[in-house]
Amino acid sequence: ISLFSFLVFLRYQIYYGYPLETYLEYPIIIAQDVILLFCIMHFSGKARRALFYAVVFWVGWYMLTLQKWIIDLAMNLCTFVSAASKLVQLQHLWQTKDSGQASALTWGMSAYTCAARIITTVMTTNDLAVLIRFIIMLILNIWVTATILHYSKTKKTD
Repeated sequence: ISLFSFLVFLRYQIYYGYPLETYLEYPIIIAQDVILLFCIMHFSGKARRALFYAVVFWVGWYMLTLQKWIIDLAMNLCTFVSAASKLVQLQHLWQTKDSGQASALTWGMSAYTCAARIITTVMTTNDLAVLIRFIIMLILNIWVTATILHYSKTKKTD
């Protein structure tokens, strides 16, 4: 799902002709994921499936931009899915009342990244869908970070 979100976001940026600097990290992240997936499939003896997945990727990549409403809908759905995954993390933290292996530093860096992306989006494209995405992710990342910090302090004092 994460790879799909990256692909949609990258395709969205390209479709609207945004400057390369606003999305340059996404092709690098996607390339890393693709190489990792290929290695996993190769070493598990499923390299033939990689061809199938490559075809599915290229068909999906093309279909995203058949109509404007498709890419816009895909972008909004990816925002929903990303937010849902953070809400699931929050729910798990609340139920267990234990931060476990969750890293406040990692979630804090994610919040910082979202804040930086909000600033760069306002300065470069001012795209409302992208701004809404990063604002929602910023709020949820801060919330997860605060929850992790809360439960890690509770655990230490017990």
